[in-house]
Amino acid sequence: MSTNNKILIIEDDPKIVDLIRIHLSDIGKEVESADDGVSGLEKALKNDYALIILDLMLPHMDGLEVCRRFKSSNKFTPILMLTAKSEEIDKVLGLEVGADDYLTKPFGVRELVARVKAILRRVELDQEKSTKQKESKKLEFHNLVIDLDKHLVHLEGKTVDLTAKEFDMLTLFASHPGNTYNRERLLDLVWGYQYEGYEHTVSSHINRLRNKIEKDPTNPQYIKTLWGVGYRFEAPEG
Repeated sequence: MSTNNKILIIEDDPKIVDLIRIHLSDIGKEVESADDGVSGLEKALKNDYALIILDLMLPHMDGLEVCRRFKSSNKFTPILMLTAKSEEIDKVLGLEVGADDYLTKPFGVRELVARVKAILRRVELDQEKSTKQKESKKLEFHNLVIDLDKHLVHLEGKTVDLTAKEFDMLTLFASHPGNTYNRERLLDLVWGYQYEGYEHTVSSHINRLRNKIEKDPTNPQYIKTLWGVGYRFEAPEG
């Protein structure tokens, strides 16, 4: 399988695009760009990229909406979001709509390159892990089936529409039933970084996941809360 070296930058400041292009080219990456949200989303959906670097403030369609629409299209390309704002709400929203990491402008080029390398390394490790798990393509628990190969979840025979992060979280839980994870650990394992102060992002994803896979989200049978400790996946009997 050939390595995908293409990275898409969706950013309306040509100076920032040129700066990123130069430094990513130095590490062997081929860079394409778009200067507004609509054309950026179109490129992202049409082509395959190893990574998308996405500015929050864009003409025609903002970065949050681009991220939301892209992630809902069942494409799993990681997204590094750039924001000129330092308010916590922007970072939280970015994570909740599916961004894999974020950088606040102004940022250092070294930090940007380090983040890019870290994200691509995680993707590579995930692909290796997936290859090794070919013998166990499905996780089955009573009426819940998780197809690891096709990235699909079925509940009572019906497909459940999950975002990429919801799928990753459910797969982590279901691959280790009985294990308890606190919110900080889930942030680290699912998002890949310890986003200090954003543990409530996990709670939001847990709530949405329960609403999609539990008959009664207020009395869950799969994803249990251990108050003061964390969350644990349990396989119901029968």
